[in-house]
Amino acid sequence: MDENYEPSQIDVKADSGSKDKKKKKWDYEKEIGLLQVELAHLQAWVKKSGARIVIIFEGRDAAGKGGMIKRITEKVSPRVFRVVALPAPTEREKSQIYMQRYIAHLPAAGEIVIFDRSWYNRAGVDRVMGFCSEKKAERFLELAPRFEASIVESGVVLLKYFLTVGEEEQERRFKRRIDDPLRQWKLSPMDVESFQRWWDYTRAYDAMLRMTDTNHAPWWIVPSDDKKRARINCISHILQSIPYERLKFNAPDLKKRQKRPADFVDDHSIRHVVPDVTS
Repeated sequence: MDENYEPSQIDVKADSGSKDKKKKKWDYEKEIGLLQVELAHLQAWVKKSGARIVIIFEGRDAAGKGGMIKRITEKVSPRVFRVVALPAPTEREKSQIYMQRYIAHLPAAGEIVIFDRSWYNRAGVDRVMGFCSEKKAERFLELAPRFEASIVESGVVLLKYFLTVGEEEQERRFKRRIDDPLRQWKLSPMDVESFQRWWDYTRAYDAMLRMTDTNHAPWWIVPSDDKKRARINCISHILQSIPYERLKFNAPDLKKRQKRPADFVDDHSIRHVVPDVTS
């Protein structure tokens, strides 16, 4: 990370006064903006150096993975920051080696791949919901560290984040999704199951974190009851974990625009223009 960058410590505590609420929002927006500038510098370095980076986001349902990924990617190029959120496997993919469909999405030179859920589905939802046998889940937990070691040994930077959320806060977010038409699409049958089976998932996640936290690919826990604080902390940690450098931007010379040709004739054919509904 660029040595001149120092993330500020913002106050995101819940305040009752209107002035404090305005200050809280302003501080967050300012800080997230600074971090997004640094992500742009990271992007330039990745493209120039040919670095390969994998960032895994796992965690409780409604812990804020989607919002975290959105803040990371909204100001950068999707050609460099590529988000992978795989659907349920097809019948063909079910017959493959488990890791096979994930390997196809690992980064080439100059790419950052963000997994919104990853191969750790096998240790979470697959195990809890019975989509795989206990034997297969345990075998996955044995093999995952070796698989990740091979990724790291090939020169890929691998970062793993697990977002946590408390029972009460998760319930509040689920109820908000039920009541808000703009959020209802976020509430899947699997989310409902995860709500009902909190302690089954707790046991599964505890085993996953215990068995796959390694020196070469450690898990980083992101407390996410406060989404804004979680975003600032996690993005700051990503930037601090990658040894990138700020590169000088070589501004292009736009020169002069060509003059209107003397023989150019305006086209007056009928065209369909979007109505102006703002007036």
